[in-house]
Amino acid sequence: MQEQDAPQGKAPRIFEQLVSVLSQRLASGAIPAGTLFRTAAVAREFGTSRGPVRRALDELKEAGWLAPRGLAYVVRPLEGQPASDPISPADRDLPRVSAEASWARIYREVEPNLVARMSFGTWRVVEADLAEHYGVSRTVAREVLGRLQQRGIVKKDDRSRWFVPGLGRDYVADLYEMRRTLEPQALINAAPRLPPGLAESLLASLDASIARAECLDGADLDRLEHELHVNLIGHCGNRTMMEAIGLYQSLLSAHSFLYMTAPRIFPTEPFLPEHREVLARLVAGHAEAAAAALREHLALSLDRAVYRIEAVTSLVSPQPLGYLVRIT
Repeated sequence: MQEQDAPQGKAPRIFEQLVSVLSQRLASGAIPAGTLFRTAAVAREFGTSRGPVRRALDELKEAGWLAPRGLAYVVRPLEGQPASDPISPADRDLPRVSAEASWARIYREVEPNLVARMSFGTWRVVEADLAEHYGVSRTVAREVLGRLQQRGIVKKDDRSRWFVPGLGRDYVADLYEMRRTLEPQALINAAPRLPPGLAESLLASLDASIARAECLDGADLDRLEHELHVNLIGHCGNRTMMEAIGLYQSLLSAHSFLYMTAPRIFPTEPFLPEHREVLARLVAGHAEAAAAALREHLALSLDRAVYRIEAVTSLVSPQPLGYLVRIT
């Protein structure tokens, strides 16, 4: 069995970003000799927690850029440069790693890593290990997990422990039942609110894809799923309904991984003509009929989803992640 490694590629951790940015500034002289680095002040300046700052400063010390100064560090002079009196970082502008929140820096990696493992069983997410893995605080790790909970990708058990639910047949059937209940009504609501020409544009895009159905890759299939199930019904105008739909659309995230891993499970993708029926009825002005076609499409999709999950899990296996423990 082949090891699945695509979701394992890592974005640089926060401390690695800090080391990269600061070492470049130190090498160029943009941060001069004598600049004093205190962990708390640098963490505030960069908008991150103290853990990755401490690790970054330790690495810069080992690389010879910094020298200990009590509980702080001071920038060593470059070769041939005279030492100067220490300067507080508060007296000058330090570069920021990123303007985005700390949780967002790691979310884009954690989500696909978890989604890619949903097909292989149920996993416990160890919050402390997640924080240590990325060099962030428990608060940041908890924020990431809270966002994933809103997407239906992680849940909490009766002991308030985080886990990733496995996509067994019973759970997949429950998700599809909720989607059959919610998405058709969202489509009816969306119909009168659609921007002019949107449904026609999506139908034309779908027809172009059907014309080359044998050549569609995983990215194509993922895009077509999102055009109908996310972009189109997202115009329903009911935010609460869309939040509920999002909770049960973890299947779409899982399908993104499944499509990328094995897009040729079927000679041509069966959902293509089903999507076309929905869009054709919508373009004709028959919203109720389009909703009925969407409901039928989701009913037919259940067995195909289970088949795809089983096929992919026979082809690949997930690499271990330090913050995940397999339960089943």
